[in-house]
Amino acid sequence: MKVCLIVEGAYPYLLGGVSSWIQQMLLEFKDVEFVIQTLVVDRDEKKEFKYKIPDNVTEIREIYLLDYDFVKKSRKRFRVKKNEYLALESLFYGNEVNWKGIFDFFQNQNISLDKLLTSKEFLQMTKNYYKKNYENAVFTDLLWTMRSMYLPLFLLLKNKPVEADIYHSMSTGYSGVFGSMSKYIYNKPLLVSEHGIYTREREEEIIKANWVKGFYKDLWIQQFYKFSSCCYDFADEVTALFEGAREFQVDLGCLREKTNVIHNGVNVSEYEHIPSKGDFDEYINVGAILRVTPIKDVKTMINAFCLAKKEVPNLKLWIMGPLDEKPKYVKECMQLVSDLEIKNVVFTGKINVKDYIGKMDYMVLSSLSEGQPLVILEGFAAKKPCISTNVGDCISLIYGKDDKVGDAGVIVPVMNVEKMAKAMVNLAKDEKTRLEMGLNGYNRVNKFYQNETVFKEYKKLYEKLIQDKLQGL
Repeated sequence: MKVCLIVEGAYPYLLGGVSSWIQQMLLEFKDVEFVIQTLVVDRDEKKEFKYKIPDNVTEIREIYLLDYDFVKKSRKRFRVKKNEYLALESLFYGNEVNWKGIFDFFQNQNISLDKLLTSKEFLQMTKNYYKKNYENAVFTDLLWTMRSMYLPLFLLLKNKPVEADIYHSMSTGYSGVFGSMSKYIYNKPLLVSEHGIYTREREEEIIKANWVKGFYKDLWIQQFYKFSSCCYDFADEVTALFEGAREFQVDLGCLREKTNVIHNGVNVSEYEHIPSKGDFDEYINVGAILRVTPIKDVKTMINAFCLAKKEVPNLKLWIMGPLDEKPKYVKECMQLVSDLEIKNVVFTGKINVKDYIGKMDYMVLSSLSEGQPLVILEGFAAKKPCISTNVGDCISLIYGKDDKVGDAGVIVPVMNVEKMAKAMVNLAKDEKTRLEMGLNGYNRVNKFYQNETVFKEYKKLYEKLIQDKLQGL
């Protein structure tokens, strides 16, 4: 079995929950051949493998979403046939995008994107869209927005997919569209797995972004909704981490019968003999395992820790994770620590989680968006409770779903410094509750979130997709 795993902005160049999950799956499926199709921004991006690539990965291919257009110059006039024009124009409106026609257009001819985006046909499409929707806007601004918005997509679609038995996209978005095109070209099954709801995450980012203003935000948001519709239409099976995420997928247009819920998991046995806190450690150690990026809202955590430390002076915050993804944000976080004159805040950089997590008294997660965070499950495996914002499936992980296991931490509102600080103080002062909650988390992860169960479900899905294909379903 040969699986093409399609990843956007993650493995093998970035650390994080999705990348860790991919590495675990590759190691688990030793009898499956994998080709990694990874989507990155551009060729100038510093790239080094963050993981030891398993032997069953036979190839790693890169696609650049911002790149040079390698097409021989030609004096031949650029022409778009009527059916091609209609397919491309359908992208503007999004109600019924002719994705098959678009895939054929980019795969069957060597197209200069410069000529396409400056052609009279693209100009006419933009004029039509302008007259129908945005006549009060500045036309040249709209034209340049449409060019910049479609360039990454068109660059993506010019790439020839590798042939495989199964295409497995780790999100919707650009990787999901590439998976859809791969399925269309080779008539092989497509599995889409979402660790977070990509469309909603991009929508939140664009709403907060400064690089796009006014109604242009709507244009970019609509673009990602079109991508999700494409992925859900072409996919044979779609997975989510929890029921709430599955409902989002259905709301976004995915057929319910395609959807599956497969939880995250960890190998609990690997945490049995990890280093623990020393008897002479005078601090209450608060652990945060994360990428230091805006989506993790590290600044709220730092501010909350500052308040909590005034009441519990022996608190110590360990911010554990890579610092190279968003250097500007890292610098802002470190400056905040300095400005507030907070002692005992440690930025460790990249770590081996098992070397540190056993030394913590409890964990904290301040994210603005999550799916079903592996860091909470890893903490549970090490018998550490967690204070978490109410995002994704965190409330179910920490409070359970009528499983009678008991609370394994505290849920607080997003971006609420005071309530996060109060939770930090309460857990710091109450060792008995900390230990009870840690044991509850350990019991919950043992019962419901074991890696072995998770990957058995994915193996079954792979086998089902192959079998359904052989039977012509």
